[in-house]
Amino acid sequence: MQAMPTLNLREGTVEQKRKEIKAYFLDSFDTYESLFSCLTSDEVFFQRPEKLRHPLIFYFGHTATFFINKLVLSKAINERINPKFESLFAIGVDEMSWDDLNDANYEWPSVEEVRQYRNQVRTLVCDLIDTMSFTMPIDWDNPMWPVVMGIEHERIHLETSSVLIRQLPIESVRPKSEWPVCRDMTTDIEQLQVNDLITVPSQDVVNEKSWDSEYYGWDNEYGYQAESVNEFGASKFLVSNGEFLAFVQDGGYNNAKYWEDEGNKWREYTKAQHPVFWIKKGDSFAYRSMLEEHPLPLDWPVDVNYHEAKAFCNYKSELTGELIRLPTENEWLALRQQAGVTQAVYADGFNIALQKYASSEPVTVNRSGEFYDVVGNVWQWTETPIYPFEGFKVHPLYDDFTTPTFDNKHNLFKGGSWISTGNEAMKDSRYAFRRHFFQHAGFRYVQGKRVIAVNDFDYESDTQVSQYSEFHYGDEYYNVPNFAKASALFCINAMQGRPNAKALDLGCAVGRSSFELAKHFNHVDGIDFSARFIKTAFDMQERGEIRYNLIEEGELTSFKARKLSSLGLAECAKNVAFAQGDACNLKPQFTGYDLIFMGNLIDRVYSPRKVLKDMATRLNKGGLLIIASPFTWLEEYTERSEWLGGYKDENGETLSSTQALEDALGDGFKRVGEPTEIPFVIRETKRKYQHTLSEFNVFEKLD
Repeated sequence: MQAMPTLNLREGTVEQKRKEIKAYFLDSFDTYESLFSCLTSDEVFFQRPEKLRHPLIFYFGHTATFFINKLVLSKAINERINPKFESLFAIGVDEMSWDDLNDANYEWPSVEEVRQYRNQVRTLVCDLIDTMSFTMPIDWDNPMWPVVMGIEHERIHLETSSVLIRQLPIESVRPKSEWPVCRDMTTDIEQLQVNDLITVPSQDVVNEKSWDSEYYGWDNEYGYQAESVNEFGASKFLVSNGEFLAFVQDGGYNNAKYWEDEGNKWREYTKAQHPVFWIKKGDSFAYRSMLEEHPLPLDWPVDVNYHEAKAFCNYKSELTGELIRLPTENEWLALRQQAGVTQAVYADGFNIALQKYASSEPVTVNRSGEFYDVVGNVWQWTETPIYPFEGFKVHPLYDDFTTPTFDNKHNLFKGGSWISTGNEAMKDSRYAFRRHFFQHAGFRYVQGKRVIAVNDFDYESDTQVSQYSEFHYGDEYYNVPNFAKASALFCINAMQGRPNAKALDLGCAVGRSSFELAKHFNHVDGIDFSARFIKTAFDMQERGEIRYNLIEEGELTSFKARKLSSLGLAECAKNVAFAQGDACNLKPQFTGYDLIFMGNLIDRVYSPRKVLKDMATRLNKGGLLIIASPFTWLEEYTERSEWLGGYKDENGETLSSTQALEDALGDGFKRVGEPTEIPFVIRETKRKYQHTLSEFNVFEKLD
């Protein structure tokens, strides 16, 4: 089952590209469903192979709902297919410790219901591709970009889902001819070739993907970065199961001295004794490929996480007396240059993109220059935590693709695996996972002259996140009190004499108001659409500190560090739960609130009336809905027809947002007090500030 390569988005006519994109979409959709057809029954969809991830039914629905959610966000479509599904299956960042994986919060539909939903999405996307008006070339601002984004997103989940399927009990899967396993393997340790070190000479490495690139890219690929890489030696082959076996047999998993601090914590917690896809059989090991068990193929690459790869390198250092470690990202790129692998899209000659097998193959097959498996077979871990290049910016339709991983806890791996397709099988691709996670990933080692230190804490460099971090936790400007604190105090004062069990801070941004509300409420849910903001809020909660830089002028910045304890919020922080969510389509478990506070949100959602109607169902009788807004209506956020006010009605009468808000809530609410204005100031640079007044309106739910 060879997958279509990623598309050139700059060549050809509109009609040619329309046909190519439709074929690419169907190839992706069909391949993804074919993968799930390898499960033996519908019951398997509800198994959770990895406890930090959702059951497989989530991933079966997730890629389809991604299309709808992004098409709604881009305004390519106006109507949802199934709002419940498009909320339930929406958030897939489930490797973060803060993601809510409580089973009680998920009522999964049947597999047949999700199959029918996928059919509806298939029809809608095909019709949209056939009829959408667009021009060539296709770039970030093109209306066809969200469709290509959805396809490339599904291709990522083709791989991640295959890893989960590989972790299922063998009885839960069945081999299929469309997913063939390699039969070339050796179980004789004497037949293994020696993994020699090959010299990679000093050279310059440049990362530079331009905004007018002919191929689709994720945000972290764009920008500029360069380094002069010093000479180093690199292993000729990927580390094989046979080479790694010596580490296992020498007690490597039971010897803490080989493991980094973080790796030791993982080792002690998991009680691991060997790689996850090895199966202990008496005195020997079997091996689990995606759909079958085999004798351990000693000449196939070992599949390990970063911690295991790093421990092996430390073990190898002890044996050789040399500094053995993983390559940095730029060292890996230098190796690729030395091997002469230059094509933009990886094609023939590698075990990649399902061109050969639905499994690994021997490490001695795919040669490039003096090296083997420069790309393909399995991903290759590096020492480099993912970071943004100079000029990095997020796509407005997917602001949380990479930014949640800029935490020094996600390391890059390079080169792709046998099931890496689309953007994953490209020269410019950059993917990173938490160091304890498993993919179809292995490693090659290098002999270098310098130790690579992985930091565990970094400064936030995203401009908007930094501005909001200062807005919430930083200095006061022009004698204007902290707005997040003032907002919470206003809400708490309004709630005097009322129940204080549970509050919702909808549009919580980076979290200060949620923490302040937790001084009064037993539990506060802080929800924001931006994963970047939620990540910052969670970092403050988990670490008690955030660091960020502020723009002074031009490229000059100043660095700030803020602590929760210095704000008197450390004790109440445990009462807050942060989550990413769409105010227009919240999950059903967010309900039963005594207070719902919407701070500067109502004029930034695509359907204010829908949000207000929904909030009415989530608020307890007698509870307060407090809406703060400067009512700066803009069509880039809210279509003109959805504005609550700020215009003249059909009779030529002025309709203020204050009155329209009351009208939209209807008879189920009564106003409490008159509107109150509270000012706020946002610092943009050392000499540029936004000064705004936000109007606070308080309503009590009557029934």
